[in-house]
Amino acid sequence: MPSPFPDPAAASNPRRQNPSLRERVSALKNLPPFLREIWATSKPLTTASMGLRLVRALLPIVTLYVGKLIIDEAVRLVGAGVRFDSLQAAWEGGQLSHLLALLLAEFALAIVSDLLGRLVSYADSVLSELFTNATSIRLMEHAATLDLEDFEDPDLQDKLDRARRQTMGRMNLMSQLFGQAQDAITVAGFAAGLLIYAPWLIVLLAVALIPAFIGESHFNAMNYSLNFQWTPERRQLEYIRQMGASVETAKEVKIFNLNRFFITRFRELSAKFFAANRALARRRAFWGTLLAALGTLGYYIAYAYIAWRTVRGDFTIGDLTFLAGSFRRLRQLLESLLIGFSQVAGQALYLDDLYSFFEIEPEIRSRPGALPVPRPIAQGFVFENVGFRYPDADKWALRGLDFQLNVGEVLALVGENGAGKTTLVKLLARLYDPDEGRILLDGRDLGDYDLEDLRANIGVIFQDFVRYHLTAGENIGVGQVEDMYNRERIRDAAHRAMADEVIDGLPNGYDQLIGRRFKTGVDLSGGQWQKIAIARAYMRDAQVMILDEPTAALDARAEYEVFKRFKELSEGRTAVLISHRFSSVRMADRILVLAEGRLEASGTHAQLLAQGGRYAELFELQAAGYR
Repeated sequence: MPSPFPDPAAASNPRRQNPSLRERVSALKNLPPFLREIWATSKPLTTASMGLRLVRALLPIVTLYVGKLIIDEAVRLVGAGVRFDSLQAAWEGGQLSHLLALLLAEFALAIVSDLLGRLVSYADSVLSELFTNATSIRLMEHAATLDLEDFEDPDLQDKLDRARRQTMGRMNLMSQLFGQAQDAITVAGFAAGLLIYAPWLIVLLAVALIPAFIGESHFNAMNYSLNFQWTPERRQLEYIRQMGASVETAKEVKIFNLNRFFITRFRELSAKFFAANRALARRRAFWGTLLAALGTLGYYIAYAYIAWRTVRGDFTIGDLTFLAGSFRRLRQLLESLLIGFSQVAGQALYLDDLYSFFEIEPEIRSRPGALPVPRPIAQGFVFENVGFRYPDADKWALRGLDFQLNVGEVLALVGENGAGKTTLVKLLARLYDPDEGRILLDGRDLGDYDLEDLRANIGVIFQDFVRYHLTAGENIGVGQVEDMYNRERIRDAAHRAMADEVIDGLPNGYDQLIGRRFKTGVDLSGGQWQKIAIARAYMRDAQVMILDEPTAALDARAEYEVFKRFKELSEGRTAVLISHRFSSVRMADRILVLAEGRLEASGTHAQLLAQGGRYAELFELQAAGYR
């Protein structure tokens, strides 16, 4: 049986399957804007973190040197044959004063180092949280500017998913960059000390660590490549996890016994992802161990050289301790710096995902010098030979539409599924722009008007309206966020939509959390949710009102009452309603019949019945069901 999942090797972006060294280095261009954003997030915290790290970078060198002095002083005292009968006598004699002062100095350095480490962690933690929040807000703000078409593109969904992950996962890069700067200062200090004694040791150490750096760099790139290629599958995993364990799907999962299906599919896909990760981890562990051994070999060659010089009398015991410790720390720090640089280059590739999302520009936007929408609208809307085709679709969703939507007119759209009714509404609200023809408002192209103002003048409730897990009042208030907490306006909107009787039955009325996502939430029936959603449209003081089949869960009588009130409340407004129930649309001033994206007929209910076309046929089929 063929796998239902796409082959990750067939990723849409072949460049990402194995980023070259040049591409990895090129990704470092993302670091300056990344650091600028951190600085902009909180200048005091960024300054504090860097300043503390600067001081902390010098402490290991000072501590190790104080340790050398302690050993040298102890060796001197032993060589001098100093003897003490008791600790009190030693204290009173004063011979241990210098040794004691050095010990106290090292103790103080240890305390200061620990304190600085905790302060750095605190600063990084707070800065990380602020940066994550700021980047998440920026992500949401930018997503709000994108076209609806973008969100319906699977490739952009993958990019958005990766960008979302980067808002949460890139702050370890900040700590790593700051840590790299701290380690570089420490390395410079240790290297200065070693240069005095044996400069060639540093060269030996650097050469020994290069293979490990190359290996780490390679596997970081491979890890990024794996994560990039598997983005669609990871989204599928998250989707299956949600479908298999959520309140929204629980009824059907139980009725159709879908749990085994979802579990099996999740297990298959997660096993493939696990196998790919495991194979990479094994290769990384093997080569990492082998290449790291070269660095260890270089260290012990240097250690043997230092020990031989000490035995020969060139170095003191304290020098031996200082040089061996310096070399060990230098090796660790250089290895950390080289590997860290490789990791930073790898993580900079991930920043590409975030910044490339921010680079996406919407096509539908307000033009320079855009006009405000006329108040009131004088003439209405005119569709002139309008055609629209969804991206990558062979078939036109709408083609050759020519009609007028007059001011104060209630227009109904009817047609079978896929006829283009919802697409027409989306064009009217400028969620899309036509591919052919144009739409005029009071004689001007719809694109001439300010986009925000245009949408502010249109109240739309779609058939797939959102059920917000907020309070009942907030669920209505989202229709006009500026009046989210204007209780009088919310009550009026609820009354218009006949949702007030639903809310009056809730334990806490308008303050009741609705939906089952949270503990105190109360769920509603489909019809109750729809009345709440319709109330959103009435929240707006919109000149154009559109109901796109939002009453599907209501019975015929309830829908008729909703549309009757809709017509009454639309007096003086331009209104569009879509419904499959002809008993409701017959009250419209005019009805447009759409078929396969084209306007097939137009007229009143009586006129269309008299014509005997598709409308009459569909009306008779529906009427027969009630006989």
